[in-house]
Amino acid sequence: MYRYHHLHLICSDLERMERFFVEVLGARLVERRKFGTADGAVLDLHGTQINLRTLRTDEMVTGDGSQKHYGYDHLGLEVEDVESAYRALQGEGYQFITPPTDTGTSKMAFFRGPDHIVIELLQKKV
Repeated sequence: MYRYHHLHLICSDLERMERFFVEVLGARLVERRKFGTADGAVLDLHGTQINLRTLRTDEMVTGDGSQKHYGYDHLGLEVEDVESAYRALQGEGYQFITPPTDTGTSKMAFFRGPDHIVIELLQKKV
């Protein structure tokens, strides 16, 4: 059986990404640690483990993540009220790719976080 364990992101600015998850999305810092030669952090986003790290000494970046590519596409986060989350994040200066949209069964919106990571906000309809 396979179960979700964590999301692992490579960051250009570890402190900025950590602040984003903690201060904006409400994650909790579990620990700062090394991932091989890379500085990193482990966060708990309301029961979801998020690992962050910088580049290792033998790694290099290809592209800036602003274009579509194979692999990671987006992180989906459930919220109680998409409209209020949208306004709060816009107030913090985050740019939305898709404004709050009614899909029939839910409301969703997509925005870009640090390093161009795409995050979906999803509000289930009751």
